[in-house]
Amino acid sequence: MQATLIRLTRLTDTSLIAHWLTLDCGLIKTVAKGARRPKSPFAGKLDLFFSGEITFSRARRGELHPLKEVVIHHWREGLRKSYASTLLAAYCCQLLELAMEPDHPEPELHDLLDRALGHLEAAPPTMRALLHFENELVRILGVAHHQTSADRSLRETLGRLPGSRTELIDRLTPAADFRSSNGDLNS
Repeated sequence: MQATLIRLTRLTDTSLIAHWLTLDCGLIKTVAKGARRPKSPFAGKLDLFFSGEITFSRARRGELHPLKEVVIHHWREGLRKSYASTLLAAYCCQLLELAMEPDHPEPELHDLLDRALGHLEAAPPTMRALLHFENELVRILGVAHHQTSADRSLRETLGRLPGSRTELIDRLTPAADFRSSNGDLNS
């Protein structure tokens, strides 16, 4: 199944929890048993924003499914060229995690993330890219309001925005007076 790795957390000394955005299942969590061992079949295949094909078994109970195989098609090395690129890519993933239900496929949101990561791999991160992602997300979710900014609509709908947005705006704002001329983007 086609998937993009959006979060990776340590489970034990040798295992990891991999959070994926998949085309067919939406958000899923898998356990990569032994992934931290030197001779693991997952060695070098589990890193943020990697995408490709995964195989997993459905858990009988709970939401952690055993990961069986990973074949990476897109390594997305370009995202690691600058901290701002990595930060914006992570923000997009965090925002989608807030907006989506686990195990519920959302092909448009999968496509949105794929396009965003592809753009960030090829081009430098910009405020325009950040705002475009948020505008597309509110459009797809159906919560866009003509009189309200996308970030405000998202905050009202999701309850909050990822904390990394403040740092992103500081890093992506070309001039110190951007906020005063366009309104505070964090309000």
